[in-house]
Amino acid sequence: MKLKLFLFCSVLLGCATASSLVAQDQLVKRLKTHVQALTADGLKGRKAGTEGEELAAAYVADCLQKSGVQLLCPEYGQEFAILQAGDTLFSRNIVGIIEGHDPQLREEFVVIGANLDHLGTHVLMRNGKPETQLYPGADANASGLAVLLELADQLEKSSFLLRRSVILVAFGASQQAQAGSWYFVNRAFPEIEQVSIMVDLQQVGRPASGYRYYYFTGGPQKEVADLILQVGNESGYPAPTWNETMSLSSDYLAFYQRELPTVLFTSGRSMEAGTTRDVASSLDYEAMETLCGYVLNFVLEAARRDEKIEWQPGIQMVLETSGESGAAVYGPRDVDRAPEFFHGDERRFLDQWVYGYLRYPDYPMSQGIQGTVMVSFIVEPDGAVTNVQVVRGVHEALDNEAVRVVSASPKWKPGQMSGRKVRVKYTIPIEFRLEKR
Repeated sequence: MKLKLFLFCSVLLGCATASSLVAQDQLVKRLKTHVQALTADGLKGRKAGTEGEELAAAYVADCLQKSGVQLLCPEYGQEFAILQAGDTLFSRNIVGIIEGHDPQLREEFVVIGANLDHLGTHVLMRNGKPETQLYPGADANASGLAVLLELADQLEKSSFLLRRSVILVAFGASQQAQAGSWYFVNRAFPEIEQVSIMVDLQQVGRPASGYRYYYFTGGPQKEVADLILQVGNESGYPAPTWNETMSLSSDYLAFYQRELPTVLFTSGRSMEAGTTRDVASSLDYEAMETLCGYVLNFVLEAARRDEKIEWQPGIQMVLETSGESGAAVYGPRDVDRAPEFFHGDERRFLDQWVYGYLRYPDYPMSQGIQGTVMVSFIVEPDGAVTNVQVVRGVHEALDNEAVRVVSASPKWKPGQMSGRKVRVKYTIPIEFRLEKR
């Protein structure tokens, strides 16, 4: 029965046999059409709170409805407000549902999410004249939205296979500290504890050679990792590779903080992301089509299994051993007591230290270069910050500035495991953003 299920899904997506190549080609064209629509000049980079983000939300809502997906919000979206520097920014989520058929399991949910917004535009002076730069955001994250919309269409067509219900969410204001996903998790979806797993699609348009996709679960989630491999083995689609260093600051975080199973699928951050070069023509749509096939099978399996995927808080995972002593290095959520920065966590470190001393280098500023630098570091047993490294960079000058500020950190209160002080590794996002003039 399981083999038949996966064969059916492969044929459904048009990837399994030569006779289905036309369907495969059509899916590639649809993915391209979605990305082109979401990166059109008229949307002006889809910045949160702007008409461009609103137009992107309307496009997503229209596509979901045309696929037969029932909206759980008005057509204009699930609105929320953010207070910023004395001003109010209004954004929205688009939420749809495909109901499961099992009388008991239909009240449990598999959530698929991707963010709506991007960076918008930036005005810089060139030769004494103002010049507007547009950040299309094709990979970040029109690519994830395009895959979400095609998954919605395929899941609606195969809804008779769903025992659990599937929720599809395009999150607004993700660039504003994932405000849309926080609002969904903490305010707008009362049945949040019935989520079996949240699937996040973020920057899936530029895999490295050899179809290199990655997944990240936010912490040690063995049951999710086993399901990833199972689906790869049984579906015929290549399973993404686990890579702790590929984690992105994305909408899965709000779910993870509520101790719900999460998985982020991504091709990783490319050099074009967060720049004016992140355009629709630069994406690998054939690879995105293959990822569609894999994620479809993953969601179908998560939605049809007998048992809900459970959060696994008790697992302790040693990330690595390093240093002359070979001392274990843990994650901050895998120790009995996480390190503290002035009685706070990594958020306080970012707010009170990093962004207080960060300086925007002249050249990237003059060229309108912006983005998020992912930096890893270790808090030692004596509280010192060491091993500061760029996990994923944007531009050499921005990368160096991020390393400089983190390396200059005062000592932390060290983490503890079983009553002893241990080494703890963090990976944090440091954002360089240019304000619109």
